[in-house]
Formats: sequence, structure tokens, C-alpha cells
Amino acid sequence: MIVDHRTYSLHPLKLKPWLELYERQGLPVQQRHLGGLLGFFVTEIGPLNQAVHLWSYESLEDRQRRRAAMAGDPSWADFLSRNAELGALQRQVNKILVPVSFSPIK
Repeated sequence: MIVDHRTYSLHPLKLKPWLELYERQGLPVQQRHLGGLLGFFVTEIGPLNQAVHLWSYESLEDRQRRRAAMAGDPSWADFLSRNAELGALQRQVNKILVPVSFSPIK
């Protein structure tokens, strides 16, 4: 198992409208194709205006296959277009995490 850890930094005052758009249009597409949502968070202390989400996959190949299927979905293209119109995203950082032997999530 691997975990795709994504941190999106958004422009001030854009977090709430981005979350609304994502919940309404992006999340359903991702749930359909990616499954495995472990958690979705916003920062309260530290760097503000960040959304952090964690997705589980069986392997890097599983991740690549699922993300490719999502990329071909017209509903995802529509979300990306509306996301670009909103202009909320400032920076994106992705990490692939691998659980250690004593991790409660494996």
C-alpha cells in the first residue's frame, strides 16, 4: 500500500469557494475513479489556506492506472476548467508515503 499525500495552498479568501466547488464537482469524480480517500483536512495552525488530502492505493501502478482513468473522464475536465476559472490554487505539493511495519494504516 502507498499513500498519496497532497497539499494544496490556496490564495487568501479562496479556500471556502474552492472547497465548495471541489465537494460538489471534484470529489464525486475522484471517489468514482480513485476510491481510497483516507482523509481531507484544512490547516488551522501553521501555513493557512491549505487543503491536505490523503489517498490510498495498492501500488504506484494502481495509482497511475486510476489517475489515468480519471484524467479521461469529461466530468474531471469540467471540474478542472471551473477550478482554473476560480483561480484559487497557488501551489501544489504531492508526496508518496509508504507505511512502516508498525503503522496502524498498512
